[in-house]
Amino acid sequence: MEPFKEKIWLSSPTMHGEELKYMQEAYEKNWMSTVGENINEVERLACEKIGCHYAVALSAGIVAMHMAVKLAGVQAGEKVFCSDLTFDATVNPVVYEGGVPVFIDTEYDTWNMDPVALEKAFELYPEVRVVVVAQLYGTPGKVDEIKAICEKQKAIIIEAAAESLGATYKGKQTGTFGTYNCISINGNNLRDA
Repeated sequence: MEPFKEKIWLSSPTMHGEELKYMQEAYEKNWMSTVGENINEVERLACEKIGCHYAVALSAGIVAMHMAVKLAGVQAGEKVFCSDLTFDATVNPVVYEGGVPVFIDTEYDTWNMDPVALEKAFELYPEVRVVVVAQLYGTPGKVDEIKAICEKQKAIIIEAAAESLGATYKGKQTGTFGTYNCISINGNNLRDA
């Protein structure tokens, strides 16, 4: 097996010309951490695009997932249902808090969480109260069915919509279906949206 002669980019950067101006402005106004008009504008644009009331810009999608898991109150030893076809950033925060991921099979139509498997999982583990649902490859899962099952079980949904920014389900943007919703504007995620 030989290495590739050229690097194969997962998602190459796209520059439009004004990036250096915004970076210079952030530097000059000392907006180098978690404050500043640029961040405020990103949060405003996220709300506008997604159709939510509030957005909080964080350093990475995994940080948003970790915050969602903390807000959901996941405790050490607690089982959490998670999509099985996903990136580790949707599962690692569960483990960070001591939770135990229980993977739910993927269904054929969307490659996302299978509502039939989710319902069966609740039969086996009725105590589960948090479900992490990933929306992959720009394709929403069977949201109505998953939400109905979670509502019946009184389970919190954490929606990992990093790979589906721009995708809609029945006219509604992904990243709005859970109790806690996480998106990402990392270029690797935007390739799919």
